Amino acid sequence: MSLLLTRALAGFIFIVLLFLSSTDVRAKNTLGLDDKPLRIAVASNFAPTLTKLLARFNLNQENFPKPIIIAASSGTLFLQIQHGASFDVFLSADTERPQLLTTADLAVKDSQQTYAYGALALWSAKKEITTDVLTALKNNQHRLAIANPKIAPYGKAAKQVLEHLQLWDSYKTRLIQGINIIQTFQQTRSQAVNLGIVSNSQLVLNHFKGVLIPSHFHQPIKQQLVILKRSKNIQQAQRFVSLLMSKQAQQFIAESGYAKLNGMKDEGNTSE
Repeated sequence: MSLLLTRALAGFIFIVLLFLSSTDVRAKNTLGLDDKPLRIAVASNFAPTLTKLLARFNLNQENFPKPIIIAASSGTLFLQIQHGASFDVFLSADTERPQLLTTADLAVKDSQQTYAYGALALWSAKKEITTDVLTALKNNQHRLAIANPKIAPYGKAAKQVLEHLQLWDSYKTRLIQGINIIQTFQQTRSQAVNLGIVSNSQLVLNHFKGVLIPSHFHQPIKQQLVILKRSKNIQQAQRFVSLLMSKQAQQFIAESGYAKLNGMKDEGNTSE
């Protein structure tokens, strides 16, 4: 009888310990302590700003332990998501692809929102531009670098700028079109092209000086995000989006060369 009681007591203790262990695991999961690193798919143009933003506002990695940033063109990331890539959040350079994911029920309902407005600048790596945008473009007798208007949001906006200034016809045969705004910046920086319409954020990031193109010269370059439905880190993703949309983070994004969400940036020269 004593042996039976001993075995029964041992079994009871094992069950209690197992219950306590599982309860502790559930508690950790509830707190998000055992979550996998947040995987953020981000358009290449915003990746440097996002990296700096997380370094500043997630310094101790309390909210997002070791987040993983996957940077590529919006189109490339979109295709990867369609084919099952395990991203948690998608930060696109446009509105079209987040909308397509929302329509296809691949994004969390009501998560689509604008996190940044892109801003354009006219820039030359050869010499400082000392005139307004119209005068500088009219006086330029060489080629002009822009992103491809057919596939790149910044390229589409650059074309609208030239059309607004009634210069599209004079430039369309001497354009050097990059596949995205990153390549356009590189082409201009290498001085392979005399002048380029680039992202203002790239100039701010590299401490270069250009002339900010007035926002009313083109349609807004809305950069939108979605939380992906297949994410296993929904709560962590929501905390990340809340951080990105916070007043402090939005101020940092504006200081990084993007237009403010509550109003486009003032016209004038970019900061060095």
